[in-house]
Amino acid sequence: MIDTRALDQLAERLRSARAVAAMTGAGISAESGVPTFRGNDGLWRSYSAADLATPEAFARDPGLVWEWYRWRRSLIARARPNAGHLALARLQSRLPGCTLITQNVDGLHHRAGSTGVIELHGNIWRARCARGCGFVADESRVDPGAAEGDDDQPLPACPCGARLRPDVVWFGEALDEDLIDAAVRAAGSCEVFLAVGTSALVYPAAGLPLIAGRAGALVVEVNVDDTPLTPHAGLVLRGKAAETLPELESRV
Repeated sequence: MIDTRALDQLAERLRSARAVAAMTGAGISAESGVPTFRGNDGLWRSYSAADLATPEAFARDPGLVWEWYRWRRSLIARARPNAGHLALARLQSRLPGCTLITQNVDGLHHRAGSTGVIELHGNIWRARCARGCGFVADESRVDPGAAEGDDDQPLPACPCGARLRPDVVWFGEALDEDLIDAAVRAAGSCEVFLAVGTSALVYPAAGLPLIAGRAGALVVEVNVDDTPLTPHAGLVLRGKAAETLPELESRV
């Protein structure tokens, strides 16, 4: 049962806020049918995400890693932005100084109409130079099923001659400092911070709502379960993002 009284109070805070930040995690995409790619959801053949999402795996067998990412793209391509994604996009367009931060790499926020999204962990629909020349390719228009399971598919190459790799953050890699700085600034300057569908386990992202809280913001958790953030949240809305966020947005 959605707490309508809490939603009314939150909507009032949002209407008067000069700056708002929202961060989303795997939970909101799971409601669109996107697997988390962790645990049993992430198994492909006999491999797990931890086996393949590493620089070492790519150096050892880039073809295998690209096969896995093409498979992941084929799953994500079937998903559609849900009502939670769409509500956030509408809120972002109506609220001044609203920054959207995501830990997800699926691009669903873009497809929902959000702009200026801070993608902390990258985007699966982009590829970048593995050597680091700075080249980035937008592959959002690539047919995700065309090369799935094709072992002879040529590996994507950079104009500089190096291989291209998925433009995502792998295990053991640091996040982009510019993106982290932008997210920290948004968290530290907002008056309301929405944490939506995030496990609050993966740092440095998990530290952003804590930064917001220390700076005086109202921290709101939208989640189906308790997380390590729950005791630190000023308001907890227990429920699915696709149900809770449209109810909130309709009140703002």
